[in-house]
Amino acid sequence: MRYFISQVKEFRIYIVHRKVGINFLQSSSGLTPHITHPLTHTEYMSRALSLAAKGRGFTSPNPMVGCVIVKGGRVIGEGWHHQYGHPHAEIEAINNANSRGENVRGATVYVTLEPCSHYGKTPPCANRLVDEGVSEVIIAMEDPNPKVSGNGIKILREAGIKVTMLPEFQQEAMSLNRGFIFLHKHGRPFITLKAAMSLDGRMCLSNGASKWITGIEARTEAHRIRAMNDAVLVGVGTVISDDPELTVRHVEGINPLRVILDSSLKTPITAKAIGHDGKCLILTSENPDPQKLKALTDSGVEVATLPSRDGNIDLHSAVKYLAGKGVLTLMVEGGPEILSAFLREGLADYAYVFTAPVIFGGGKSITFDAKFHDVKAALWLVDAKTKVLGNDIMTEGMLTCSPGL
Repeated sequence: MRYFISQVKEFRIYIVHRKVGINFLQSSSGLTPHITHPLTHTEYMSRALSLAAKGRGFTSPNPMVGCVIVKGGRVIGEGWHHQYGHPHAEIEAINNANSRGENVRGATVYVTLEPCSHYGKTPPCANRLVDEGVSEVIIAMEDPNPKVSGNGIKILREAGIKVTMLPEFQQEAMSLNRGFIFLHKHGRPFITLKAAMSLDGRMCLSNGASKWITGIEARTEAHRIRAMNDAVLVGVGTVISDDPELTVRHVEGINPLRVILDSSLKTPITAKAIGHDGKCLILTSENPDPQKLKALTDSGVEVATLPSRDGNIDLHSAVKYLAGKGVLTLMVEGGPEILSAFLREGLADYAYVFTAPVIFGGGKSITFDAKFHDVKAALWLVDAKTKVLGNDIMTEGMLTCSPGL
């Protein structure tokens, strides 16, 4: 009995990692990154990717990165990039190892993105790995940032450190940081469209009513998706008709920046989307009404003036402006007019479409005047997936109009 009690006091519990079956030891003081048996490249990199995802919502405009350090067949340190301006994943992992009395010299480093090679908010990680004397660095993908791309690998190799790429993890690593990749490849955020509609494709009734088309399960899922993005965008028409909060309420997560397209500054200062927390941005036309502008800015709203085209905010200018503010991922939740406009301009990469078991028989739908002459040439969702949410069905996938990763 005494032996049993002493074992309970040790409080060691085996935890099986949900993806790769890694057995970690946990004590009351927290996670101890020691592995009970040597693992494979696949398991170590999978662990690094799961760590990287912990930074979602905090790292933009930096990418999400995870790192695992292995020596003698066991993990001696791990970390991820917690927040923009804070230490990068490699440094967190080194510090984690050092705090446990471990020396990383001669260790193998698994990192989800090529170590940086330039000075930004923090010193370059590639140089730090050289200084620490690691023997090998295993990378999931090369950094698309032209300031880094290939240079981090070059620094490591010139220092005599073996560098190994794991191409089988490239797609997963790219998917994790698709906003970061889009910024450097296309100069704009990765744009996701979200729409809720009836079986006959209507987003509202003929009188404009749209609350609620879908049930609570679908709306909760929409909040989860919202929490995955740096910003959420709607048009002023949605603000006036629905008065949405545009926050994350049904799930745990960080509230995104709330962006309103409002060419005439019609947004009421009482609108819930304003929020009075400094996270509301209105994009309006040049030469706005001074009184309306003052009323909104006095309410804590940031207002930016952008070029117009045909009486509406130029969407290309809008997404470029958001990219300049560090927005890597943008979710467009507006009504049919806004969604149609983004599709018309080719500013759409991914879509979540929620379909409810109801027929409206009238009302507005997504239309963007596309003249397709072949079914195969129409706008499709690539590798589409479906999910049942209560009585509703969610369909998601990459849009064929996207330039891709």
